[in-house]
Parts: sequence; structure tokens; C-alpha cells
Amino acid sequence: MVRILPEGRLVYGMQLPIQSQSTIYAEPWEADATPGDLAAIARTADRSGFFYIASCDHVAIPRRLAGPMSTIWYDPVATLSFLAGVTTRVRLMSHVAVVGLRHPLVTAKQYATLDHLSGGRLILGVGAGHVQEEFDAVGADFARRGPVLDETIDALKAALGPEEFPEHHGELFDFGGLGQLPRPAQEHVPVWVGGSSPAAVRRAAVKADGWLPQGDPRDKIPEQIAKLRELRERAGIEEPIDIGAIAEPLHIGEPTWNVGRRTLHGKPDALAESLREYRAMGVGQIQVRFRSRSRDELIEQMEAFGTDVAPLLND
Repeated sequence: MVRILPEGRLVYGMQLPIQSQSTIYAEPWEADATPGDLAAIARTADRSGFFYIASCDHVAIPRRLAGPMSTIWYDPVATLSFLAGVTTRVRLMSHVAVVGLRHPLVTAKQYATLDHLSGGRLILGVGAGHVQEEFDAVGADFARRGPVLDETIDALKAALGPEEFPEHHGELFDFGGLGQLPRPAQEHVPVWVGGSSPAAVRRAAVKADGWLPQGDPRDKIPEQIAKLRELRERAGIEEPIDIGAIAEPLHIGEPTWNVGRRTLHGKPDALAESLREYRAMGVGQIQVRFRSRSRDELIEQMEAFGTDVAPLLND
């Protein structure tokens, strides 16, 4: 297992807009956005000190969910590969790849190539998934998606390792004597598990390099971290784990429009003081999201965060 976050410091990343447009978080302007807009936002993250940019994963959305979820979900490998070519340092994360939809060798081929082409910038975020029709359509086992994910993680660790001919012999997947080049540029591709259910926390504790909580309010994070560490210690795992959190929506400055009741807004020092509470909990990276009415406003918010808020996160 490997830790990639700097010890004792709080870094920040973001899930990209445009590439997924659930009504829970998408801004109206994203509906008409272009690949050029997505590239401009990624380049802003690259020069503004963001640790990662992230892309989601859904193969197909059933009609019953198309209203709230929309059907706009870019493929994460294609999206992150495109953005690897217009950035130089920011890490590229799947948040999260529903790896149970694909054989581990297929997933490994895609993400190993991405890591190779990007110079070793991949963070492989994985999760169990929640849309049954998606699993049914590709012949995947929705009912057993938890156990499938558990073994898939093990298989991916082998398939994304340094060996040209990786081997894994398990209950669900069995392979060996099959070569895959190119290998990832990283000696160890970090695998972060997403989710906040008891099963997801257990999975992160015993199998992952990092944990990506989903939907936990701020006051629940310490309890979840304590449980994660207890499970990890009980499993005899001594290596540290990278712990994340999704921060409340942000708007730097005093907004002149309705940014929502939950949005943190105000001067940079006040925002930084609030966000430093995550570091005190044991969080090493926060995923931030900015309220915005246009691409240009989002870019302005990202730049202001990198310039005015980020330097205060570790005071």
C-alpha cells in the first residue's frame, strides 16, 4: 500500500463539471458547455495547485433515473486521457470507476495506458455502483457487486503492478500468462475506495490506499475516520491511509446571487479557517466545488481559491 498525500498537510482537488450532470450538483451553464470549456477548467486546476481532477463513471442511465441523474456521463478513461494531454502536473482520478461492470484485465488495460501516457498521474478511485439496470445490461452481477468489487480490487492490484504477465487466481477471476504492455508509469497505482456505507468503509480500511467518503456531513467524518482506523488496525495493516472528504459548496467573496443555504462563502481567511477543521479531523484532501453561473465565473473562483485560500489551509 502507498500513501501519496503529503504528511500532515491538507490538499485540495475537484470533481470536474460538465463530464457528469446530475441535477444534485450540476450548474445550468454546463448543459451547453464544450470540450474546450472542460479543457480550460482542467488547465486552471493544473496551474492553481489542485492535487487532482476527477471524472465519474456510468455506462448507461435507465429512464427511471434519467430525470434526476441525467444521461450526461462522460467515460472517465476517455475524459482523463483527453485532459492528460492539456495538463502537466495535476493528478487524474476516477471518482469513482464502477469496476464491477468490466473484467479486471479490461480495466487494467485502460487505466495502465492512461497512467503510462500521463506520466504516472492516475489515482484509481473505485466503487460498487448503484444502478441495477446498468449491471443487467452488460451482464454483471448487481446482487453480488460487493464481493465482486472486493476481488476486483485484488485482481487490479496484480494487473496494475510492475509485471508484464500479471497473475491472479481467485474465486471470480483467474488469469496468468497474459502479457499487458505498456505498464503503468507508477510502480504502485494508488487505489482509493469510494463510499460511506459500512461495507465501503470496511473495504477502504482493509484493501485501499485511500478513502473517498460520499455524502458524509462534516460532523460525521470523525466517527467514520475512527471506524476506518479501527478496522485497519484490527486487520493488522500498519501503513497509513489517505483520507478525503467532500467539502461544502464554496463561493469566494460575498455573492450577489443565491448560492444556496449550505454554501460556504466569505473572505478567504474565513473560508480557510473553516476548511482547516477537516485537517484537524485527520483528513488529508478535500474535494471542493464552487457555485458558478458560467465557465468564466468558475475559473475565477478556482483561481481565487488557489491564490487566496489555499496558502492559508496549512497555517
